[in-house]
Parts: sequence; C-alpha cells; structure tokens
Amino acid sequence: MTLYGGIEAGGTKWICAVGTGPDDLRAHERIDTTDPETTLATVVNFFRRQAGEHGPLVALGVASFGPVDLSPDSPTWGFITSTPKPGWAHTDVAGRLSRQLGVPVGFDTDVNGAALGELRWGAGRGLGSVAYVTVGTGIGGGAVIRGEPVHGLIHPEMGHLMLPKHPEDDFAGICLYHGACLEGLASGPAIAARWGRPAETLPADHRAWELEAYYLGTAAANLTLALSPERLIFGGGVSKAPGLIEKIRHQLVEGLGGYVQSPIIESGAESYLVAPELGDSAGICGAFELARKVGGS
Repeated sequence: MTLYGGIEAGGTKWICAVGTGPDDLRAHERIDTTDPETTLATVVNFFRRQAGEHGPLVALGVASFGPVDLSPDSPTWGFITSTPKPGWAHTDVAGRLSRQLGVPVGFDTDVNGAALGELRWGAGRGLGSVAYVTVGTGIGGGAVIRGEPVHGLIHPEMGHLMLPKHPEDDFAGICLYHGACLEGLASGPAIAARWGRPAETLPADHRAWELEAYYLGTAAANLTLALSPERLIFGGGVSKAPGLIEKIRHQLVEGLGGYVQSPIIESGAESYLVAPELGDSAGICGAFELARKVGGS
C-alpha cells in the first residue's frame, strides 16, 4: 500500500506522521523545535524508524512555518527564509529531508497545507477553492484554487493585511514590521497586549471580541473580494472563543454591504465562513496531500 510521510513544521513543535490521511494514521509523534540540526536529525530518525516498521515511504509532505521559498527555479527552494525564529533563518528543510530519506518532498506553507487538508477531507470537501485563516500566536492564511495552493511572488501573507482601524480603537498594534496590520491588531499576543490579559481569560461579553470580530470580519470581506473562494475556514486557538465565529460572519456580511450577490452570503454566511472540520489535524492532513501530489498517486 502507498505510504506517505507528513510533517507540520511549527515554531514550537514539529508534528510528524506516517499514513495516507485522517482515517489511516500509522504513527504520529511530536518533536520540539530546537535548533535546525537537532530538530531535523530527530525528524529523519523518526521516519527511518517508521519505514523499518511500516515499509518504505513513497513521498514526504512538509507544511512549514515561514516565510519559505516556494519557487521551483530558485536555488533556495524548500528553505525557511527570513523567519524571526532564532537560528532558523535560511535553513534548507525540503532538500535535506529529501536527500537523507531518499524520497521526493512536497513543500508549502503551514496554512496552505491546512487549506489543502480541509479541501480534501474537511470543511472544503467537494469544492474547488477555499481560503484558510488561522488566528493564534500569529495570524496566517493560505488558499487553494482549483485544487492547487496559491503561490506567486512568494506566498500569501494574509496575516499582514493592512486594514482600516476601528474608529474607537487607538491601539498601535504589535507587528514588528507593520504595527497595526491584521496580526498586529488581532493575534493572541495583540489581544493580551491591548487588554493586559490573555485572550482565553476574557469573558464572552468583553469588548475585546467586538473589536476582534471587526478586524477578522473585515479581513474575511477582503479575502472574499480578492480571491472569491467557495468557502472561508477560520481556525486557530483564538477563533475557538465562544460566539466569535458568529460575530465574524456578521461583520463579513456587513462589510460586503450587499455587493457580493450570492445566496450563501445573503443568507448570513453560516455555511460560507466556518470552523475547520479537521481541527488541529488540518496541517498534517495537508502534508499528506502535499506528499501525494509529488508521489505520483
């Protein structure tokens, strides 16, 4: 049977798995993100052990934190590039794993990977396009159009959309690059900096959630206008706050102002802007899909 390896590579942990999808997971392990040499060596050892137990891998998929180089003609394709993660800037991930494991590697951003996983097995099943936004320690977004992840000059950086400030908001934002971009205003650390308390400690009726819905809903409207995906999926720890998804939907519809003539929007967007069905497994499932695309089956 065809067997794939999948990696969701994050700034704090790497999730490694062997299987073919969410219903066929043969092995699964969390590896702490330390320095590149130690982390990648531990990852390689995991997959070598699994190949000995379950059989050889056909291909490996990596859904990685970034920024990353996705240009196939670039000498640094498969690298994590200018990340602020200490020690990880300009690290060859895909090439090293391919050489040491002897398999082709599919490589993309963690959020494009999550979008792929949800399109294949989750909230985007049966559709041709989705956009996926994760709201947590940072904010990131990916998109899949006609079954393929969106790439271009680099890759989508939806977390750094520049949005109009709420008229009652004087918070400067915390993004090191832009101050008051989406991530600078609406990420988990931004909420904590603004209110002096972590997001998870704020009650459901706190004003924080109205501001959060304003920024995330405005971003959702922009993504709808720019990409016109068939479904928007909002994941990440902050998005799980009670009632927040409903507030984001309301702001989305209000922000579009009736311009997008689609029944799915006009009916309140309940089936348009949704939570991920795969939950925290979206990234690793997307990594399996990346592996499938380069593995030829």
